[in-house]
Amino acid sequence: MRKIISFMHISLDGFVAGPNGEMNWIRVNEEIFDHVGKRISEGDTALYGRVTYQMMENYWPTAAKKPNATKHDIEHAKWYGKVRKVVLSKTMKDKGLVNTIIISGKLTDSLNKIKQDGHTSGMSRSDDILLFGSPTATHSLMQQNLIDGYWLLVNPIILGQGIPLFVDIKDRIKLDLVTTRQFACGVTELNYIVDRP
Repeated sequence: MRKIISFMHISLDGFVAGPNGEMNWIRVNEEIFDHVGKRISEGDTALYGRVTYQMMENYWPTAAKKPNATKHDIEHAKWYGKVRKVVLSKTMKDKGLVNTIIISGKLTDSLNKIKQDGHTSGMSRSDDILLFGSPTATHSLMQQNLIDGYWLLVNPIILGQGIPLFVDIKDRIKLDLVTTRQFACGVTELNYIVDRP
């Protein structure tokens, strides 16, 4: 069965955004863009909460056509156009959306079906379904034990307050560290898989 991996930038003290959703503290550079781009290019399914999906839709479909488009913009826009998008939302409808599925109820059943589905996009095969950002959606999935791993980019900053990654965790979640990587800008990548009994 495929795995749902939560991909987040995170502060050293565990926040994924500032108190008002600020993300201007996140460090990125070409080294990170290239590394992340390589990994996500192997996936064929992206999972989003509604807010993150709408941010993506407002930018990526036209990002490659802008006169100042970077290599990252062009490559990620191409991937975004091909990838199957799954959005967790109780208010959105999927009418008119291209290559996009809306899940509004029966979260566990719906996601388990997607985890068992084959790959339909014609892209390179990867078993990971990447959950991008989306702290509210991540919290919902955590509470239902649906996240199989965490791909964290730990930024060298202590925010002190903000939106935490881990909230309302009732039981311990044991993790196995799979890989790490240090980037020149000070960001550390940590890849964990949930150790299920």
